[in-house]
Amino acid sequence: MRPGARTPEELETLFEDTFVIRDGDALTELFEDGAVLVAGSGVGEARGEEIAQFAAAMWNRDFTYLADPRRILQARDTALVVAERGINVVRRAHDGTWRYAISLLDIDNTTERKDR
Repeated sequence: MRPGARTPEELETLFEDTFVIRDGDALTELFEDGAVLVAGSGVGEARGEEIAQFAAAMWNRDFTYLADPRRILQARDTALVVAERGINVVRRAHDGTWRYAISLLDIDNTTERKDR
């Protein structure tokens, strides 16, 4: 995986990539310290270091995330990413990379892989 996102759009793509390859360490790097990941429909939420474990639990239930940003509103170093399956607040860090501060995933609409 690449070492950080240069744009909010690229951050969404990296987020999808971490779900595809199920890499908890890479996923954690996409979030700033103290960030929160929330999955709708009562699935739960995680903060900070809990995010990788939370994602692993979602992966065990065969949930994945498809990046599909519909609208990005940016004000300097903060952006709101509105996607089909989530709403995210992202911020540009001092090193120039973008990271999630808040990620709200809509599990009802998140792709669930079915065994065939």
